[in-house]
Amino acid sequence: MRSIETTVPTDLPTTEAAVREALGAQGFGVVSEIDVAANLKNALGVERPPLKILGACSPVLVQQALALDASVALLLPCNVVLDPADGGTRVRIIDPQELMDDPRFADLAQAAGVSLRAALAHLDRALASK
Repeated sequence: MRSIETTVPTDLPTTEAAVREALGAQGFGVVSEIDVAANLKNALGVERPPLKILGACSPVLVQQALALDASVALLLPCNVVLDPADGGTRVRIIDPQELMDDPRFADLAQAAGVSLRAALAHLDRALASK
């Protein structure tokens, strides 16, 4: 699956705070979060490296998508995945164009992708010096 991604030289908590800020700068809010490692530890007693999933949502883009086809709700919110990488944290976001292959969504998926790429560029700039 294609993703939009970057690796930054900061730990996961620092990166998460910066990701939330970068998404907000592009009109996205975080509407859900899943601490996968903690959930697996609690449910199964399994130890694994940190893995966090943030559910990002742009109300403007969601409204436009739902107006085209209400079943698009099945794809919401956009997952932003944070996990440790060599020397920092990897941040991955599903490419909206990968999910929305219906031609009616082409412009919207492209706009969402542009905004998400801009958020990662903002993140890279913000954390490059840390």
